[in-house]
Amino acid sequence: MAHLDIAMLSHLQTFFTHKKSLAVGSGFFLLGFLFGNWATLIPYIKSFYKLDDGILGLMLLCLPLGAMSFNPIAAILIQRFGFQKTTVFGMLFLSFAFVLPITISTIILLPFTLILAGMSMTLLNISVNTAATVIEKQYNINIMSTCHGMFSLGLMTGSLMRSFTFLFDIDEKIHMLIMAGIGLIITFFVGKTILSIHTLSRSTDDKPSKFRLVLPKGVLLSIVIISICINVTEGSITDWASVYMKEVVQTSPFFIGWGLFGYSTFMALGRLFGDGIIPIFGKNNVLVYGAALALGGLLITIFLPFTWTSIAGFGLIGLGVSCGAPILYASAARYPGLPDSGGLAIMNTFAMGGFLMGPVVIGFISDLSSLSVAFGFVLFLALVWMFISRKVELF
Repeated sequence: MAHLDIAMLSHLQTFFTHKKSLAVGSGFFLLGFLFGNWATLIPYIKSFYKLDDGILGLMLLCLPLGAMSFNPIAAILIQRFGFQKTTVFGMLFLSFAFVLPITISTIILLPFTLILAGMSMTLLNISVNTAATVIEKQYNINIMSTCHGMFSLGLMTGSLMRSFTFLFDIDEKIHMLIMAGIGLIITFFVGKTILSIHTLSRSTDDKPSKFRLVLPKGVLLSIVIISICINVTEGSITDWASVYMKEVVQTSPFFIGWGLFGYSTFMALGRLFGDGIIPIFGKNNVLVYGAALALGGLLITIFLPFTWTSIAGFGLIGLGVSCGAPILYASAARYPGLPDSGGLAIMNTFAMGGFLMGPVVIGFISDLSSLSVAFGFVLFLALVWMFISRKVELF
């Protein structure tokens, strides 16, 4: 037990005292922070434009369209300019892009602003995952799960921001401008450190191949299917937790963001300790146990739709999905025969597609039946994820 406790904590000390790891982690944090703020403002978008669940889901479809279409371009930009510059630019792009959907006043422009937001997410997501992979190789340390934990910390913090600005009677547009300003400040403080990360030297026989987007098969296909299941779960809870708390649980306005807060808090805890837990229990076991936790959380949320039980259920779901992305992104980055940014781009095409398409599917199912029934679809995906995780070969 003492050995487990030390393993769970020692990697955190390494991460938070390693300047370059912390700088890259800040990019993950910003990605979660701004997306978390956006997610809590989705009910505002729905009410401002008087949208039903189906039309809202159709609008949300623009995010994955932007994200998925930009994957090949993001990989090419990283190979052309380096992950260092694209990471810093991605942080700036993200801070600008997520202001637009909230500050525009016409629904005609909303799809275009969401496409831009999706593009910015993809660029930063692939860049920071590439950076984390490079640092792990350069310094022989494990930081991938902790970096994804920083994303969850950002998501957790972002999900609470609207509760605080609500208390001060700050409207949604000013709120998002303030959050974007925080993003610019973070970028200013860590940008120089990110730019100072050295690219791994390669031998003349180990030149990176030119990126091309290919359909996954074999082991990579199994990894992608698990990733889709996990990312649909992540995206669905992130985008619909606040709506669920408002419309199904019918909680007070102050607690609307707390379902997402519970989810992202336990996701962050799982990921922050993941680099210590995964080597001990094994990647496959962690994925299987995570699926079981997500199943339990979904059952609680669906059948006990009250404020505190729903928050607890969302928390269990967050803990269940927590280590999925770090394990699968790391496997994609190490997949033989592909450059780091190429493997990550292929993986991210499907992962981000699941993350951002999931809420759209939930919207359509909810429009046809109810949001509780739509969450049942996510429960089915957790079963698929559990079954495939038992035997898949991970790198």
